[in-house]
Amino acid sequence: MSGKNPGLDTTTLSALAEPNRMDIVELLRDGPLTVGEIADRLGLRQPQASKHLKVLSDNGILEVKAEANRRIYKLRPEPFHALDSWVKSFRLAIEDRFDNLEDYLLDLQNKEKS
Repeated sequence: MSGKNPGLDTTTLSALAEPNRMDIVELLRDGPLTVGEIADRLGLRQPQASKHLKVLSDNGILEVKAEANRRIYKLRPEPFHALDSWVKSFRLAIEDRFDNLEDYLLDLQNKEKS
């Protein structure tokens, strides 16, 4: 993206753009799960789920912890903080524009009264 939000880059958005990966992220919002649990809940085959989990992990969206012969996946907060900051920057810009519009309309009303 731009230098204004160094924590957010296009790889995060690209990784989240695929519907199955977005479903995985939404599923993991409720807490960590194994690849088998993710595959079962989303109706995916395990190799397909593993492929999506690898993309999400490689892009820093997920953290993986090995426990015995299981791999447990959970969300990392940093990419979501960066997304939140990016979205807030748009909200602030829009609010500023509405404030400017409100000031302009008040000026017009005052001129009409004069």
